[in-house]
Amino acid sequence: MNNNRKNLSECTTIIVGDEATTDGSRFLCRSSDFDAMMAINYEFHKDTNFGPTEFVAKDSAFRCPLPQQALGYTGLPDYQFPGEWGSAGFNTAGVGMSSTETIFSSAEALKYDPYVKDGLAENCTYNIVLPYIHTAREGVERLGGLIEKYGSAEGFGIGFIDDKEVWYLENACGHRWLATRIPRDEYFVTGNQSRFRDYDPNDKENFLAAPDLVEFAEKNGLYDPKKGKFDFHTAYSHDGKDAQDDTTYNYPRVWGLQGIFSPQIKNDVTKNTFPVFAKAEKPFDLETLRQAFRFHYDGTDHDPYLHNNGKEPYRPVSIFRTTQTHIIQVRKDLPAAIGHITYVALGMADLGVFLPLYQGVTDVPEEYKTGNGHCSDDSAYWIFRKVMTLAMTDYNRFAPIVKETYHKLEQENDQRQKEFEADYLKVCKDQPVKAQEMLQAFSDELLVRALVVADDLANDLLTRMTKSTMEEYLFHGA
Repeated sequence: MNNNRKNLSECTTIIVGDEATTDGSRFLCRSSDFDAMMAINYEFHKDTNFGPTEFVAKDSAFRCPLPQQALGYTGLPDYQFPGEWGSAGFNTAGVGMSSTETIFSSAEALKYDPYVKDGLAENCTYNIVLPYIHTAREGVERLGGLIEKYGSAEGFGIGFIDDKEVWYLENACGHRWLATRIPRDEYFVTGNQSRFRDYDPNDKENFLAAPDLVEFAEKNGLYDPKKGKFDFHTAYSHDGKDAQDDTTYNYPRVWGLQGIFSPQIKNDVTKNTFPVFAKAEKPFDLETLRQAFRFHYDGTDHDPYLHNNGKEPYRPVSIFRTTQTHIIQVRKDLPAAIGHITYVALGMADLGVFLPLYQGVTDVPEEYKTGNGHCSDDSAYWIFRKVMTLAMTDYNRFAPIVKETYHKLEQENDQRQKEFEADYLKVCKDQPVKAQEMLQAFSDELLVRALVVADDLANDLLTRMTKSTMEEYLFHGA
């Protein structure tokens, strides 16, 4: 990974168990915060028995053998690296994956097990794991095995979801890692920090880890059993003691989101005492998560957009350089084709629109597969990005217009999806081909309509800006 990307690639992750939602859904969600100039293109891979037998990274020296048999899967890479940086989606076995949340091990832990320069980095984890797994647990086991064999080049957290459970893995230094099954009745929030603490080696239902995780920490003075039970975060993780930026860059996002979901929790934003898992005051639904990823300390002294303050110390959840935000939803009681959805907002979530990508869809309109580092009218990424950029020239004036328009579109789409899914269920069992055609046509229609709405928004904003500019520079004499 090059240093420019490493310095910029930071995200926010939210995971929700199925007993903490209004309808029994489970969610795996993350914003991908990197560089606004890096267009995201949707990517589709088909099942194959003749896949590549070696993974060769495009932007690192990492190499590894691959099974020739591979499942089909979707991805959301930036335009520079097709086949890498897959980021989020499902495979055809119905397993979803989100990769990765940038995290950091402590300097002390890295003294004893340093990162491996040409080891497993964030660029490759998605594409060498998702095509080869059939459950979320298998995803953890495959990724953990790769970490142990090749070593990690950097810190990362990665989530897996299927019809039965959600798992999240955090690596630690070069060759160690811990994964936890997300409690069904709670949620998990993280922002660029390893968050796990508890680990019970005997509880294989809820924990998976490197075999010597505790022993290695004890041997190297990272953990002293005399001082109490093993704490993964204390033993292995970077925290405020290593970089004061944690207190303004990472803590506030967890503090802010837990404050929204669980106002009964009285956290101190300056101290890392946030619960790892928490119960929400109200059950989660899709709208709750859409709004969470738009969070920027709205209306407070720390709201950078309200106050036109690009130097605000508290890092918001929603930032302009986000390339995409995904909300992966699993509704286990529906056919996977419609029960598994990746909602994607291209660009900045606060000024963007979340659009559904059903697992059963095999393609998207060409605009969603086209884009590079230069604005173009044939790229969905840039069509949405144009609206955001125009709105940011005067956020307080233009953002309400964008938000109202996209909120209306999302509400309409929610209703249209309910109606479509009811029709789909009537035919999918006896007429699977017809059902598939219906699904593809419905998806194409939604995605194309969103581009029309965004185009109209951009034209409206530009019209308003033109009128204001004319009034400012009228020079209208007698």
